[in-house]
Amino acid sequence: MTARRFVALAITAVLALAGCGDTQNHARELVVGSRPDAESVLLADIYVGALRSYGFPAHSEPAPDPLSKLDSGQFTAVPAFTGQVLQVFEPGAKVRSDEQVYRAMIGVLPEGIAAGDYATAAEDKPALAVTQSTVKAWGGTELSLLPRHCDGLIVGAIAGSQTPTAVSRCHLPAARQFRDGATMFAALRAGQLTAAWTTTADPAVPGDLAVLADGKPALVQAENVVPLYRRNELADRQLLAINEVAGVLDTAALVDMRRQVAKGADPQAVADGWLGEHPLGR
Repeated sequence: MTARRFVALAITAVLALAGCGDTQNHARELVVGSRPDAESVLLADIYVGALRSYGFPAHSEPAPDPLSKLDSGQFTAVPAFTGQVLQVFEPGAKVRSDEQVYRAMIGVLPEGIAAGDYATAAEDKPALAVTQSTVKAWGGTELSLLPRHCDGLIVGAIAGSQTPTAVSRCHLPAARQFRDGATMFAALRAGQLTAAWTTTADPAVPGDLAVLADGKPALVQAENVVPLYRRNELADRQLLAINEVAGVLDTAALVDMRRQVAKGADPQAVADGWLGEHPLGR
């Protein structure tokens, strides 16, 4: 066998092996985990749709503690919110801006877990809703106005929700607990509350109420959508697929999709519909 013939056969063998490995990588179905709640399932289905749009088999799977399954390797990726993840691994962390929270979160992730790009325009963090009469009395809809009216505040929250205990220099009284949003918002309208805790992506906030906007510097810790994934287990194009979501997802779209799911629509169908309007890889 000539040297030239030997080299040609060797190159062919290497290419064949590379192709086989690539096929195996493409064929392996990726598992995107989520918590059982509707918003988390929806986000997981968005990332599933993103991976499928790139040609990678994927499905979502709910679990009570998706982060532990990600850490153990049972899940390949898990969508989350930056501030919540930070508080899991560094309880009491005080940073608040989008970038600060993301950087701090990356710094405390377990060794085998990495974070993709966070969606700068898609958040779901605690926010206070007030009536239009309060907006008029306070002179605006900025959260920064609240500390000036701290005395005598009566705040409501849905039972079990995690809400801030302070906004700037205003230390809030213990929130009155309500079984659901409808009951809480009715109490707000009736004047039994000054403000009610909701979130920036809650589709159930009545249109006649105003949600106080958190400006810069932020007064409430950021909660931006972010994909976590198993380090060294995603191919470059798989990582590109989940990172592309960050460039197109925003809070308004998240609210709209959550509203559709709340009305009974299938989360994967809703996610695929949104991705159809915002195709990735273009």
